[in-house]
Amino acid sequence: MAVSPLAPAAFPDLPVIQGVRFAAVEAGVRYKNRTDLMLAELCEGTTVAGVYTTSATRSAAVRDCQDKTGGVDQGRAAFLVNSGNSNAFTGQAGDEAVQAICAAAAETLGIDASRIFTSSTGVIGEPMKYERIVDALPKLSDALSDTAIDAAARAIMTTDTFPKGAAAEITVDGQTVRIAGIAKGSGMIAPDMATMLVYIFTDAKIGYRDLQGMLSHFTDRTFNCITVDSDTSTSDTLLMAATGASGVDVTGNSSFNSALEALMLNLAHQVVRDGEGATKFVEVRVSGAADDADARKVAMAIANSPLVKTAIAGEDPNWGRIVMAVGKSGAEADRDKLTIRFGDMLVAENGWVSSKYVEDDAAAYMKGQEIVIDLDMGLGEGISNVWTCDLTHRYIDINADYRS
Repeated sequence: MAVSPLAPAAFPDLPVIQGVRFAAVEAGVRYKNRTDLMLAELCEGTTVAGVYTTSATRSAAVRDCQDKTGGVDQGRAAFLVNSGNSNAFTGQAGDEAVQAICAAAAETLGIDASRIFTSSTGVIGEPMKYERIVDALPKLSDALSDTAIDAAARAIMTTDTFPKGAAAEITVDGQTVRIAGIAKGSGMIAPDMATMLVYIFTDAKIGYRDLQGMLSHFTDRTFNCITVDSDTSTSDTLLMAATGASGVDVTGNSSFNSALEALMLNLAHQVVRDGEGATKFVEVRVSGAADDADARKVAMAIANSPLVKTAIAGEDPNWGRIVMAVGKSGAEADRDKLTIRFGDMLVAENGWVSSKYVEDDAAAYMKGQEIVIDLDMGLGEGISNVWTCDLTHRYIDINADYRS
């Protein structure tokens, strides 16, 4: 599969996070000749927090993680993630698969089963051949290394065309605190909490309540502000582990908070840049709405519109489709107060195309890979930024053949 034209130049050099070891192996969950199972082993004293899909048909693994998150404030833990099969819509068999995997991992690693957090991504509705995961656990355990996070990032890919990673370092009272994160996601991407798997690790010391609070808050400003195709997965999982191994307490530290939010936004943007078939990275900025909720409605209506997205794919500056999306959003709007820009280019104002608008200039702007749609509603102080991509025929090709 060709790598997305919007991909970063290379996978970043992620720092070693004290208290975390990684491994990835080929378990044959669905495909052959590719790693499809990753393990992150977390040291004593680790705090784990999570944010999950709101889908009513969420997977057995998601429900299990939801039950476990926050159950124990600190202690040894492990994240075990497979690709190829989502173990979603698999009934009682799915629950039994999760329990069997957790029990086997607990025995192999010497960690209580209540601290084994599993995730599964891939095809929905097919029984999980969990014995393949169980059989691979000894090999996975033997391969653990504090430098194998890049292999872990590759093992969780499905239709992704590149592994996704990001890192940050800050200094607190003269000591260095590190954060590293990996993610997967390409299709079935929409908020609620966004359609992907994300794992973030830090050697900072943070209690559960504070870690969960900041993770949920920053998710709303990052992963919940992206969309590829408006479809919400059954398997969305964001887990964060704070090992405390650095000995540095970052509770309430603004520098740490800013670094974490920036890292999460970086990973969220990478998911959009790997949107199935994407050739354009699109930022939708809405201001002047009656309130933030209305601004978000408008931004998402634009970002999720197939007509807007296909126009961008075709490099057509069809601003009428943006007006259409505003009207259908359900937000308060006044036609005669709208101002639309492509980048810095004024397109329309006061309910009509601007006298300064030049179609050829707008068409030239649309040929770029980075597109900004800026909309001022002219009604109030509400704002929202969301990120999306274009919709190309390649998206159809990928999803028509997904189970082949």
